[in-house]
Parts: sequence; structure tokens; C-alpha cells
Amino acid sequence: MTPAAVFDAFDIKRSLPRKGDPYDNAVVESTNRPLKKELVYRNHYTTIEQLRHGLNDYVWWSDNQRLHSTLGYRSPKEFTEQGLVL
Repeated sequence: MTPAAVFDAFDIKRSLPRKGDPYDNAVVESTNRPLKKELVYRNHYTTIEQLRHGLNDYVWWSDNQRLHSTLGYRSPKEFTEQGLVL
């Protein structure tokens, strides 16, 4: 089954980005920028396992300890535990 057939079967409307539109990838870019600056560029990985371990540690730290200004300088875990929403 082709992707187009699956989209049609589930009535999914494809949203293709326009060339040069900075808002199409805003969520991905806002996630990848700190990941690259805080994890990838600061470390040297010689194996995929080292990279996986580093990525798992980074995601745990970001979700549980890193304070986010958008969340009132709380971690995402603390924010959701307090029953808050954006």
C-alpha cells in the first residue's frame, strides 16, 4: 500500500512545507538546537552505544531537572506534577 493510499484511507491531509518558510520546522528546530549545543557539540562519541547512552541521559535530565523559562522556571516533570498546562 502506498503512503498516498494510507492517507486517503484515513482521510489524512498532507501538509508539505513551503520552501523557505521558517515556521514549518519551528518545533523541531527549537528541540534540536539545545540538543546539539548541550549534548552533541560538547562530547565526542566513538560508538553508537555511547551516543544512545548520552542521549538517554540528556532526555532524562531535560525532562526531570532542566528548568525551562516557558514553564515558569520549572522542569517539565515538576510542571505536569503540579497539574499545570500551557
